[in-house]
Amino acid sequence: MFKVIVPKYALKELQKIDKENQQSVFDKIKELEKGIFTGDKALKGTHKGKFRKRAGNYRIVYLRENDILLITVIRIAHRKEVY
Repeated sequence: MFKVIVPKYALKELQKIDKENQQSVFDKIKELEKGIFTGDKALKGTHKGKFRKRAGNYRIVYLRENDILLITVIRIAHRKEVY
């Protein structure tokens, strides 16, 4: 089990999304808590060390710290504007 931290600015981004997609994002965050990282991709370039999880047309960008089992959600946004 991982502890997932979702900062206020990420919650504000989530509130702007319609309810159906919000539920999809919540489901993916629950997967992160359980340690299910299938299909996640490591980011490159300036975002090196971060990962993304797909939730429909939205992306959850997060930082995984292995030694302390902590995941910090950095951004939740539509795939056109997330990077």
